[in-house]
Amino acid sequence: MDLLTPESLGILFAVGLLAGFVDSIAGGGGLLTIPALLAAGLSPAEALATGKLQSSFGSLSATIKFVRRGEVHPASMRTMILCTFIGAGAGATLVQMLDPSFLRDVIPILLIGIALYLLLSPKAGDVDAHQRIGEHAFALSIGTGIGFYDGFFGPGTGTFFAIAFVSLLGYNLRKATAHTKVLNLTSNLASLLFFIAGGHVLWTIGLLMGVAQYIGAQAGAHMVIRNGARVVRPMLVVASIVITAKLVWSDEHNILRELFTAAAAWIA
Repeated sequence: MDLLTPESLGILFAVGLLAGFVDSIAGGGGLLTIPALLAAGLSPAEALATGKLQSSFGSLSATIKFVRRGEVHPASMRTMILCTFIGAGAGATLVQMLDPSFLRDVIPILLIGIALYLLLSPKAGDVDAHQRIGEHAFALSIGTGIGFYDGFFGPGTGTFFAIAFVSLLGYNLRKATAHTKVLNLTSNLASLLFFIAGGHVLWTIGLLMGVAQYIGAQAGAHMVIRNGARVVRPMLVVASIVITAKLVWSDEHNILRELFTAAAAWIA
């Protein structure tokens, strides 16, 4: 497939625009961009690397919006930022060492698992808002752990950070979303640096989608500031499952497709 046709680039631009909007509100924009990049014909490593380039624009856009509105002060998050950077760098390094065939099989499984988690888990705003751990403990455990996950895979990272801020530090959802964007930007940039070193970034696609992400994230952050994050989750879950299903069934060697085919034959 020619990835640089106007049709392909137009579709990826639209996905980036929607993902930037979604990610700045509820997190999980990678549930749209990673399957779209894989379905467009990128290898798993290229999809993850290029996804980090374009998502960095979205997280930067939302962070700028929140900082300018006084919703978050990055200087007070130094320890969290450092731990998240280290974790993301480690995750991005590990994922580049794995067999591409392993990634081809595991990525759809992770995508479906994260989508189901988002569908079945309580919304972050419903979690009891009492601080349970200190900020340094939060940085070491949540910053490093979720940062590693973002470097290794990524989709759903913003949602996990937001839930952690609410449930462990007692932040309200608006404050949690603003702080999440700072750490998401950190993990995106750290991962991107290691993916650039590995030579996996497709710059034309990444930059084009990055522009779309920036525009979408500005709109999404504005909605959070004005109305709070009460939308997107159902649309995100349905869209990610549909795209992932297309990805699985278009790959005749995918382990999930082979399992479904075997199960259907056994039932018949």
